[in-house]
Parts: sequence; structure tokens; C-alpha cells
Amino acid sequence: MFMFPDRFSVQRALELLGLIDGDDSDLDFENDDPILDENYHPLPQEQSSSEDEGASSEDEAPIPESTNHSRGRKRLRNVDNGSCSGTESGTDSSCTPRRRCQTQEIEADGSEDDLGESTPEPGQTKKQGETKQGRGMRWKATPLTPNLAQYQHLDETDLDRYGWTPLDYFEQYVDRDLMTLISECSNAMSLSKSGDLLNMTVDEVYHFFGACILMSCIRYPTIRMYWSKALKITAITDKFTRARFFKLREAIKVVIDDDVPEDLRVLDKFWKVRPFLDRILRGCWAQNRPDCASIDEQMITFTGACPCRQCLPMKQNPVGIKNFVCATADGIVLDFELYQGTNSLIGKVEKPEGMGLGSLVMERLCQTLHRGTKVYCDRFFTTIKGAQQMMEKGVYMTGTIMKNRLAGAKHKLPSNKAMKDAGRGTSSEVSTEDGKLCVVKWYDNKPVLMMSVVHGTQPEDTCQLWDNKLKQYVTVSRPCIVREYNLKMGGVDLIDRMISYYRMSTRTKKWTMRMIMHFTDLALANSWLLYRKDHPICAGPKTRPIQFLEFRMEVAQILLAQHHGADADLSTQSEEEEYSNRGVKRHTTQLPHVSVRRRANAHLPEMINLKNAMRCRLPGCTGRTRVRCVTCKVFLCLKTERNCYLTFHT
Repeated sequence: MFMFPDRFSVQRALELLGLIDGDDSDLDFENDDPILDENYHPLPQEQSSSEDEGASSEDEAPIPESTNHSRGRKRLRNVDNGSCSGTESGTDSSCTPRRRCQTQEIEADGSEDDLGESTPEPGQTKKQGETKQGRGMRWKATPLTPNLAQYQHLDETDLDRYGWTPLDYFEQYVDRDLMTLISECSNAMSLSKSGDLLNMTVDEVYHFFGACILMSCIRYPTIRMYWSKALKITAITDKFTRARFFKLREAIKVVIDDDVPEDLRVLDKFWKVRPFLDRILRGCWAQNRPDCASIDEQMITFTGACPCRQCLPMKQNPVGIKNFVCATADGIVLDFELYQGTNSLIGKVEKPEGMGLGSLVMERLCQTLHRGTKVYCDRFFTTIKGAQQMMEKGVYMTGTIMKNRLAGAKHKLPSNKAMKDAGRGTSSEVSTEDGKLCVVKWYDNKPVLMMSVVHGTQPEDTCQLWDNKLKQYVTVSRPCIVREYNLKMGGVDLIDRMISYYRMSTRTKKWTMRMIMHFTDLALANSWLLYRKDHPICAGPKTRPIQFLEFRMEVAQILLAQHHGADADLSTQSEEEEYSNRGVKRHTTQLPHVSVRRRANAHLPEMINLKNAMRCRLPGCTGRTRVRCVTCKVFLCLKTERNCYLTFHT
């Protein structure tokens, strides 16, 4: 047989590989290799020595650092083949005392998946204060033993909202100060750009938002159809003409551009709508913080030009502006952060060194949560290092996790094939040495990896899942961590679904208008979810809360009926004077909403000089009067024997 004088034997090669620090070879040397010692002869001692020296040459590519798993596997095979008995040329044994000790430990453990903390190699020292991260963490097949801080419960303020109307809930986010700011900035920007006076009043801003909300509830293919003769909606057409509506829509501003410095424009890509976003954010911060919250990403659909547009192909709406949201399990938004790049998040968190984007987002959105809060997130945000940092601050993470972020834990868990053979519903759990963090692998149709500092596999329960082969529901075992994750993680998806039902018109090329409309929708959805939560306490369990569509329409009607007198366009003509000269049927003013009628301000009576008195509009009254409310524009009796004016407004 042909001889290869320039090669070593397999045993000699294994010994050399074992002596090299940082061996991470994944080659699988089997004992039945066709090339054995009987076919190979070792090199002379001088040549083998030169080869040993050449192994450490700088011209050769560095060998990746090995894990204890790969070293232990090779050592076990070397022991079986007797490779620790020295070289064939009579040299001393290559099994050093340290190596023999490690081999004995691996044999005593009896597991190829033992990935404990690696022993420092010669010439390598461990940094002081280095945390047990990655390969340095010890994982054991033991249950989780969480040590959680007690949640700091604050007094609920549900009773403070007793008797609130839909407008009161909405004004937590969009109040009169914001409407005044929009009116002033829009007038100033219109004058500076075109030189024309826009003359936008605060009431017109209210009417504009009310019209947009009403249009989202009553859908037409185009906006112009709301002013058509056959399909017009008088609640909208009575407030402004079609041309005026489009002019207001084009001129809406929330900042005066010249007042924003250049350095702020560079730091904040959304500076054009920042006051509006800050007002919505203050309303979210004012909500009660529960003991559980979820964090996920939200897409604001927009395909036009904008400062920071993202494309996520796996999303239902792939193109738009990314928004990271923190919400309760009920869907109420507690906090949000628009994505502008990693650098914008670094300045908003403490000690951002070594954090990825997901950890930075978690750190930012958890700043307003109380100590002891449990946070649920998906695998984009979940890392072992991030969970440990949150745990130090008293915030406890639970979520799915990528397998490449598990370090040594994945080697302690069963393989996918083993779990598939064991059947659907199989689960396995490993935890850290201190028992404060665990990783659970659960096999459903596919393996699912989850990490938590709160929940483990116990107590398990069962759930009904669909089986595609049997075409029926089957009972499957489910770990505790999966059940809690499914219950607490859907808050952001719920608020997205609520917004999508009656989304305000998005047919615009201006990203600023798209942002204003989206966060108005978010405020409405948040308001209704809070109203539904308060309803059993404030109105009693026997009454049913109004639906989301009714809630939006009621808010729209109240906004369209806003009239504050000081800056309103009051008509000096009476109802009879307006229509007496036209030869048409006299117009009857629609009664305002009850929430507008019962406001204490701006409801002043005025005496109208009419030839014939008008009928009183209070239901049940048949009298006639010349007294009219300046805000409601309805005639009411104001006499000694009959005060319909007071009855109507209380």
C-alpha cells in the first residue's frame, strides 16, 4: 500500500489539537476511520517538533476558541482510543495533570452537553468584575426559583373619572391648549409662507378634527363626496365649505419653523410634530401603571417621503414609520418611542454601553414603570444581558428568544428531533446557577424558545390546539411561561386592531398630517379602552358600555358643536332673517349634544328683535320666545313663570 511519509497518524493529530489553545473544531473523528495507525507511520521526532513549532506560527490562520463541549467530546474519544499514552516515537505522555483532571470531571458528569464555566487557558486571565454572560454562565436542569421585588401598587383613580363623558376621556390627550397652539402656529406659518391670512380659529380646529373623526366612521370613497348634493353630511357641510376644509387640512401646523433651532432639528427628526406627540405622550404617562405590561413595535403606514421611513417585509403594513409601544394587557398605551436610529436612544438611557437596539428600547420604555413590574416582549427585545440589567432595576422580563442569544443553554436542552419524537407538548427547562433566570423549550408544531425571570414550566396546564393531520382539536400540555406570555403579550396588537377599524383618512403626501391623524386615532382608542375599563365601576355592571364606533361618533359630534364665543364666528342674523328673503323652507337648528349644553361657560342669553316670536325648543314646551342662547343657537323661554333656559342647560 502507498505510504504517506509527510503526514501524522490520527492519534498524533488529536494530541496536537488537544494542546492547541482555542481549538473549536467541529470535525467529527470516528473510531472507524479508514486511515489508521497501521497505514500511517509517525514522523521522526525532529520533524514532529518542527511541526509543533509551526502550529503556533503567525502565518497560519488563528483557530477559533473552543468550548468545553467540543473539548470534552474529543477527550472522551481519546480516552477510548488510548491516545493519552504518549507518542509512538517514545516521547513523554501528552496528558498533563490539568487535562487529566478535566477528563475525569467529564467522565464523572457523563454528559456531552455540560457547558459550565470554561477554565482559563494558560496565558489567559479572567477580567475582574466580569459578569457571567454567554459562555461563562452555568446552566442546570433545575426549576426556576425567582426572587422578585414586591410590586409597588399605587391607588387607582377610577373613581375620579365618575361621570366623565367621551370628550373628557379624549381631552386627556387632546385639550384646548393644543388646539390653541395649532391655530396660532397654522396662522403664523400661512402668513409667513404665502402672505395670506388664514384666520383659523380655535373652534375651526375643533370642527376640523371632528369632521375627520366623523369621516372615519362614515366611509366614502373620496373626501369630496361629503359635500355632494346627494350624499352630503350636514354636520360637516354646515361648518365649512369643501374648499375651506382642504385649505385647513393643507395648512395645519403644530410648530413655527423659525422658532426651532438647527441643533434640535438635527437631533429630532420629528420636530415638526413634536409638540403634538409630547401632548399625547403626557396623556399616556398619566395612566395607571399595572403590574404587567407588554412591549412591541407598531408600524405607522406611510409610503411617501418622511425623515425616518422603515420597511419590514414580514409586517402586514411593511412600509412606514416604526413606533415602539409599551401597553397594558388591556391595550391601553402607557408609553411610546418613535424610532430614529440607535443614536437617538443612547442619549435617553443610563449606561448604554454594550446594549443593542432591543435592549435600548426596553431600557427607555421601562423608565416609567414601577419597581416589581413584569414585562413581556418578543424575541427582538429579549437578551440574557438585558434581562439581567432589568432585573437589577426591579423590572422582570419574559419573552421568546433567538437560539443564537442563548450561549451555552441551548446545549443543555434536548434537540429538536428528540422533542419531535417525544410528541407535541413536550417541554424542557434549564436555569442559571443561582436559579434567577430560566430558558424553556416547548415543542408545538415547531420548537419555541422562551426566557423568563418570573415563570418556568410549572405549573403546567393543557390547551386545545388544532391538528392539521387529524383535522380536529387535540389536547396539548402547555408550560406556565407560555400561558402567561399569551395572556399578557397582546396589548399592542389590540390597540393596533382598534386603530385599524376606523382609521382616519391617510390620503396625504405630508408625513406630518399622517402622524397627527395616527396619534389622534391612538388617543381615541386609548380613551375608549379606558372608558370600557371604568364603566363597570362608574356606571354599574348591569349597563352595557357604548361601542367604539358610537364613542368616536359622539366625540366627533361634540367637537363639531364646539363654540366658545370669544373667537367664534357669531352670526348677527336671526334664523328668521336668514331665510325670510330666500323664499325657501326655514332651516331648523339641530339641538347640540347634551355635553355641550351642560357646559357652564359661554351659555349666555340674548334677545333677538323678531316680528314673530319663535317656538321654544325645550321638549314638552309649547310657548314662544325671543330669547336665544348664543352658543346653542336655539330659542328658549326665559320668563318668571317658566324658565326653560335653565332647564335646557342643566
